[in-house]
Amino acid sequence: MTDEQERPAGPAAASDAASIEGSGLFSGLRRVGLQGMELLQVRLELFSIELEAEKLRLFSSVAQALMALLLGVAALGLLTLSLLLLCPDAWRWSVALGLALVHGALAWWCWACARRGLSQPGGAFAGSVAELARDREAMGA
Repeated sequence: MTDEQERPAGPAAASDAASIEGSGLFSGLRRVGLQGMELLQVRLELFSIELEAEKLRLFSSVAQALMALLLGVAALGLLTLSLLLLCPDAWRWSVALGLALVHGALAWWCWACARRGLSQPGGAFAGSVAELARDREAMGA
């Protein structure tokens, strides 16, 4: 067989060339799609890790706050009782009012510290947002 007999001539040759080019285009699109899926998988894994970290941080903060509340109430109760029993009868109401004001100020301070500990600059998922912004910049959007 000669080369002319092996290669079809005319429209059949053009359709074979188009199918070869089409498969090249298809494989390129498939490769881009797979890379996009891999990128999405990495971002979802990052999101799940950050979600787990947020959950652990929140649980730790709540547990510490509850323990501090329990110990603080016990200590303040005993301290208040001791101070009220040590002061003379004529001063007990004044001392009780002063201690109530001190306890109120300490409670406000503890509340402010707890709020500061639970707030996070940039939001809960700042790492994921930054990575997605970097991906968008890399893609030229």
